[in-house]
Amino acid sequence: MPGTAALKLKESFLALFDDAVSSLRDLLPIVFVIGVFQIFVIKAPVSGLMSLLVGGMLVVLGLAFFIFGLRLALFPIGEGLAHALAKKGSIFWLITFAFVLGFGTTIAEPALLAVAAEAAEVAANADLIARTEEAKSSYATGLRLTVALAVGVALVLGVFRILANWSLPLMIIGGYILVVLITTVAPKEIVGVAYDSGGVTTSTVTVPLVTALGVGLASSLRGRNPMTDGFGLIAFASLTPILFVLVYGMIA
Repeated sequence: MPGTAALKLKESFLALFDDAVSSLRDLLPIVFVIGVFQIFVIKAPVSGLMSLLVGGMLVVLGLAFFIFGLRLALFPIGEGLAHALAKKGSIFWLITFAFVLGFGTTIAEPALLAVAAEAAEVAANADLIARTEEAKSSYATGLRLTVALAVGVALVLGVFRILANWSLPLMIIGGYILVVLITTVAPKEIVGVAYDSGGVTTSTVTVPLVTALGVGLASSLRGRNPMTDGFGLIAFASLTPILFVLVYGMIA
């Protein structure tokens, strides 16, 4: 037993090291581009070089731990719950789980927090809302709840699509046609925020769990292919927030 534990610990460290190397390799092109512009275009010395180096190392370590954590916990959890609910045969609990997962992960999404706060600040400066902390907080909270509700609905639609074997391209194309139509009547001030809301939902917290849910569910159903049926939930999670925020802007 001690030997087995030591072997697993060694494998975990090696996997974490591989993730760190992979993260460093992925960041090198960004560092190269910034360095080229700093040296040959801006032609100015870099200020705070030590802080940049320390920050860069923290970014590499953060990405490595994040990727390692996804593989170790989030992907297995999402797939395991999807398998268990599919075997249980309860559509109600499967739909409930999909909605709660979408809503819960989105409301806690760091990117959405940042975009909602920035949108509230800009709206206040443009005199679209009162320039008070209460008004800005209310605007940001309403935007976050709208987007989170949209992602919850998106996952419900995605689960129904997998269960009923509906066509993904037709649903996505129809959704974007609806986006274009609503855009023509929505207030112009909300259009940019709505389109950006579709992007910020598919970020660090939401994507791994949503992907694991789709793949796990498709793997549990006879006649479903995880490659062709399991993916596509992220597309719904990007589409529905645009629709919901456009409508939110028309109402609010």
